[in-house]
Amino acid sequence: MTNDNIHVILYDFDNFLALWYNGYKTVKDVNALFKIGDKVFYPNHGAGIIKDIETKEVLGKEQEYYIISIPNMNMNIMVPKKNAEKIGLRHVVDRTTLKNAIKNARTNKECLELPWKDRYKININKLKTGELIETVEAYYDLALRSKEKTLNASEKQLLTKAQKYLISEICIVEEISESEAEKYLVV
Repeated sequence: MTNDNIHVILYDFDNFLALWYNGYKTVKDVNALFKIGDKVFYPNHGAGIIKDIETKEVLGKEQEYYIISIPNMNMNIMVPKKNAEKIGLRHVVDRTTLKNAIKNARTNKECLELPWKDRYKININKLKTGELIETVEAYYDLALRSKEKTLNASEKQLLTKAQKYLISEICIVEEISESEAEKYLVV
């Protein structure tokens, strides 16, 4: 066994211990990324809470699904457990990470100085990641630009989408209303 293999084993063991201490008590739970009650972010929909894990038969095959309640959209979404990681389902961030991401984006007063098509591609790709920091960066870039000049229709839609995603995560993390969450995003 090489030293590289030892590091991998130790790394996996550390992950196992972290999961164990965070309430995942069985090997099955460790292999499952999420459990009922977890607060999660689902790209292209926003933040929500896993309300249930159900087994459904689809095309003759039984499959487990996370049932996620997305309060800001007033809907429930079924996500196949086996695809959760691939589609970017993640736990919502903690309060400190949220506040730091917003604070850092606010202090950066520079917009992307690129043609709108290039800027649009960069910002849409940031939103597609589903990562909070990327979404915050895209939001503030577009919000600052909108203060300088009018955004085109595509960028306005992107700004609205970024704002919706951020508000949904702020609401879940801070346990506040949408109107209170909007105050966090003042440019």
